[in-house]
Amino acid sequence: MTNFIPIFPLGIVVYPGEDLNLHIFEPRYKQLIRECVEAKKPFGIPTVINRQLGELGTLVTVVEITREYENGELDIKTKGGDIFRVLETVKEIPDKLYGGAIVTYPDNSRGQGVRALMKWVLDGIREMHRLLDIRKEFNAPDELLLSYDVAHHAGMTIEEEYELLGLLREEQRQEYLKRHLVKVLPVLKSVETLKERVKLNGHFKNLSSLDLDS
Repeated sequence: MTNFIPIFPLGIVVYPGEDLNLHIFEPRYKQLIRECVEAKKPFGIPTVINRQLGELGTLVTVVEITREYENGELDIKTKGGDIFRVLETVKEIPDKLYGGAIVTYPDNSRGQGVRALMKWVLDGIREMHRLLDIRKEFNAPDELLLSYDVAHHAGMTIEEEYELLGLLREEQRQEYLKRHLVKVLPVLKSVETLKERVKLNGHFKNLSSLDLDS
């Protein structure tokens, strides 16, 4: 299926089911948001990387306008929906300040994937947070968490997050997160060891010397 959607390109990756708060201040996007709210229609957030518009993005729906400012700026709550692929961008729309795109929606598996693999990923993310001294809680029990729920917590670059957005099976996304953590965790553990060594340097140590006469 293909259709036309208004788009709000941003330098972020939005995942299906993600809750995203936005502050809207540009005139074109103030118009876009108000029209989407009035028509009860979603808009698309394609990812921008290195000032280039990616072909993938996520459809989002405005859940609530939480604040309207005197100058027309808005604070909004949105929720991520389907992933789309841009077929063609439309830079100028009659009577509109914003642009749009003709998009298609690839089939995307939202199943549970491999639960043992997901448990490994969750344990790995929590170990990473421990090593970084970060405290984070997920908003669902472990058995209900999917890769989309934890991807932003895994310390990936925007390029890596975008690659994960292009994986359309849950087990592929889980395996991608595992490979990332397998690469990152040893580095963090070596840094932790180095920190402990630095802490010891300069302190008085109660050490036994080597008895050369024995």
